[in-house]
Parts: sequence; C-alpha cells; structure tokens
Amino acid sequence: MGGWFPARRPGPSPRGELPRLVRGWRFPAPFIFALIFSALFVLHAPLLRLPYFWDEAGYYVPAARDLLLTGSLIPHSTVTDAHPPLALAWMALWWKLSGYTPAVTRTAMLLVASFGLLAVFRLARTVANLRVAVASTAATALYPVFFAQSSMAHVDLAAATLLLWAILFHVEHSRKYSLLAFCSAVLAKETAVIVPVAIALWELFWRLRRHAQSRLAPRPVRLAASCFLALAPTLVLVGWYAYHYARTGYVFGNPEFFRYNVQATLEPLRIALALVKRLWQLTGYMNLFLLTAAAAMAMSFPAQMDHDDIPRERIDLPLQALFAVVIGAQVAFYSLVGGAPLARYLLTSLPLVVILCVSTIWRRMRQWPIVIGIVCAGFVLAWFVNPPYPFTLEDNLAYRDFVLLHRRAAALIATHHAQERVLTAWPATDELSRPYLGYTRVAVPVVPIENFSAEQLAVAARDSSQFDLTLVFSTEYAPQHALFRGWDAWQRWQQHFFGSHQDLPPELAAQVLGGRIIFRESRNGQWIALIALEREENASLCFTRIGPQRPASDQRKIEGEKSCGEQPYDESAP
Repeated sequence: MGGWFPARRPGPSPRGELPRLVRGWRFPAPFIFALIFSALFVLHAPLLRLPYFWDEAGYYVPAARDLLLTGSLIPHSTVTDAHPPLALAWMALWWKLSGYTPAVTRTAMLLVASFGLLAVFRLARTVANLRVAVASTAATALYPVFFAQSSMAHVDLAAATLLLWAILFHVEHSRKYSLLAFCSAVLAKETAVIVPVAIALWELFWRLRRHAQSRLAPRPVRLAASCFLALAPTLVLVGWYAYHYARTGYVFGNPEFFRYNVQATLEPLRIALALVKRLWQLTGYMNLFLLTAAAAMAMSFPAQMDHDDIPRERIDLPLQALFAVVIGAQVAFYSLVGGAPLARYLLTSLPLVVILCVSTIWRRMRQWPIVIGIVCAGFVLAWFVNPPYPFTLEDNLAYRDFVLLHRRAAALIATHHAQERVLTAWPATDELSRPYLGYTRVAVPVVPIENFSAEQLAVAARDSSQFDLTLVFSTEYAPQHALFRGWDAWQRWQQHFFGSHQDLPPELAAQVLGGRIIFRESRNGQWIALIALEREENASLCFTRIGPQRPASDQRKIEGEKSCGEQPYDESAP
C-alpha cells in the first residue's frame, strides 16, 4: 500500500486552515465527536420517539429484537435476509443497557452517524485541509439522505461508517486498522465487500502497470498486501454465509429475497435505468445538484492564491483516483443488484463526492464560504420540501409524515376496532399486528394485500367476508405535477423493473370495496384512510374472528371471540 499514495503530510498546512487565532488549537477526536453528536442529537430531538418506519419495522428491528430475546443471530419472527448481525447486535446491546424504546434505538444510530461524520472530517482533513474538512462534514450531515438515515435503524449507515474509517486508515497507510475496519464493515452489511475488492484490484492494476513501464519485477510483498486487502473481508463474509447456510439451508437469504435483489435485476434495460438513477443520486438528488453544479462552475476559474502568492492545493490525483474507484465500484455494483434503487446504499460514496466538490469550490472560488452556505441551506430546505418526482420517503422528513399518519390511524383502530379484521398492505400489516413497533398497544388481526392498486382491491372485493375494515394509504409519493408523468415508456419501465404502481385514492378504493370512508387524513402529499364495509347489522352476520400468528409475547386469546357491526368512535380520539 505504501508508495501508491503520496506521503502523509507531517502536520497542518497553513494554507486552507482556520484563522491564525485558532490555527494552533488542537481539537482531539473525542471533542470533535462529542460536538458532532451534540449537534445531531439536537437536530433529531423531535424525531427520536417516532415509531419504526418501513424496513425498520419490516426486518431490522424484529431481527435485532430476536437477537436480544433469544441470542439468535438468525431472526425467527421475520424472514431471514442473510444480513450479517453486527449492526443488529449494536441495537440489541443498547436495548439491553437502556431499555427497548425507539428513542434508545435512534440515539444508538446517532452515535454511529456521529462516528461516520468524524471519519468524514478526518478523511477530508487528511487529503485536503481543515476548512474543507469542516465544510464537508457539515454538508454531509445536512444532506437530506444522510440526515434522515442518521437516526434510522438500518444497516447501511453502519456499513458506510466503517468503510469510511477503512478508507481513511488506508490513505494513512495503517494496514492493520484498515483491514479490521473493512472486515467489520462486511459484518455490518454483506455488500460492503465490494469496496475493499475494488481498491485491491485498482492497486494491483496500478502496481503491475508501473512495474511494466519501469521493467522492474513487482515486489511480492506489495502484491500480497493488495491481495490480502480483498481476501480478508471476503473470507469473513464467506464464514458468515457458511454459518447462515448451516442454520437455515439458504446461503443468500430466503429465495424470494435473492430473487428480488439479484435474479430479477440482471436485465440490460433495467441495469441501464438503475445506472441512470445511481448517477442522479450522486449528482443531483435532493438538491445535491447545488453542490455538484457549483463545483463544475468552479472548474472554469483558476486556482485562488493565498497570502503568500502560492496557489491553493488540490487533492492529490492518486487520492482522487481512489475516491473515483470507490464511487465507480458502488455505482456499478448497485446498478446490477438491489431490487429497490435506494439512495442509502450509496452512503459511502456520498461523502467522497462531497469532499471532492467542496475541495474544488474552496480551491477556485474566493467566496467559497457563501457558496457552501447556499448549498447547506438548499440541503436543509430539501428536508421539508419534497422534489417534483416520486422518491423514497426515507430520504427526507417525508418518513415522519408517513409515521405520524400511520400512528394516528393505528391508534384509532386499536381503540375502536381492535377486534375487527383489517385488510391492509405492508408495512401497516406489521404496524398493527406487532405492538412492539410502537403503533398500537394491542395486536390487531390483519388480512394482507400486496398493494392498493385497482387490480389488488378488485381481487379483495370478491371475498369481502374475510375482512371488516380496510386501511388504505399512499405507498408511494406521487406529486400532482410529477416530472415524466406524460412519458408512458418511463412509467412502464418503473412498473416492470422497480415495482412502481398507482394506489387508488380513498374514494375510488371505497367504491371498489363497497364501503364508506370513516377516517381520512393527509400530510404533505401523503394520505391514509379507513374504510368500513357496508353490511347489514344483524345476528345472522356475526362471525368468528381469528387473528394471524403472533410472537408468544404478543399473542392474544381471540379465538372464538364474536362481534357484529361497527363500533362508533370519537374523531377527536388520539
């Protein structure tokens, strides 16, 4: 690894540093970490008690809870996706120490996010300077995708944090720490292995080419070090998969998970569309175009001169090449696999893009603090203002609107219709049937449906005796004047390759099901509604309600419980 990167700078360079008054101050890493965590905690304080959202409720929290209750690395209350258990163990540890609450979970994830931002700060400080480090850390923390993911119980942020530390140690020539961080990242999420493999292949290519040009035999020790960089994390991952196979009979998770994320994604047109989405997520998504456009504009200006008439330094080209290799590897890999093109999969590449852009703006623009301030203001604006196209709700504070709507509806159902069978789609099926997710205090019987498209609701309406109420909600964000709305081919591609669909609005859904809307609420383009079926209320229509299977701790004895009709409720109930 040594010799490929430029020699590590022995100390702070006066160019690009903070003013002379603070230039000599030394800020230890624990102080910077505490400062970052305090800022994140204050900004996320209104979000810490929110119930779990989407994939949190569907997999990660149930899997971590199984680990807490049974000590099993393989979840049993939800289907196994073969994700390694490091991030789940982190959550289970904090639940063991502080209690099982959403606030504890989200605070634990904020610690991970703060550790990741500390890596961003140190990496930018190492490859550039202190001013670039401060600006890059602030921009990364405020970027909507990173900000929203900072308190969410997903494994992607943990993997990105460890990968950023591994890249930092690699740049600093700390081989042992780099290998340890890469192996730990693989235990957080299996797809993290692509980064050390890509770096190792790039180093091997560069070393062999350099030796071919110099006509000198390559040093076996250097080649072996590059090979081991890829081999060690791969062996760790193989060990996990062997354990998973021994326990479940599956290598890569349940067959449906593997089909959705790998087998169904390897079509040329889908790969091309996914590549376009990935490139957009790293250049323009959620107002990121403010930063990338400013950096592109800055390239037309000459390098600024410091007080000693020396041009400001750029990030060394070998380091820029390393960043490009990591970004390119993740973009290519996640264009090939991954059923849903989620932006959180690129959380490792995002800070690298930010560091490169901020360094370019600092180097070439005299008023660079104003430019970075405008960029950060645009990022904060994107927390609250949704883009004019469909997007994943977890990429800004739209997920908060979703959770509040569902908590309100779930509370009404649990209070006034706890014994009624509710037809609904995931993730509401889990929200109603699993009280530990934070939406209800009692488990509600649910009848699952795939989505709220006209086709699915028509199928459900043919046998309406299986349910009493229907909880419908917007599963995708659909702005009124969305871009590409009139492009039929684009809509077909989204439906065929990425599972997009159009939810029927509550009024049409009620007509299809033959019911009436008894509750409806909307927030910032999202909506939710409760539909009661129109039935004659007499004794002959009483029926036995049997709920779905539940964990033993949540199982309620409702077999044989009979009821008729609809229970009225107060609209002002919480």
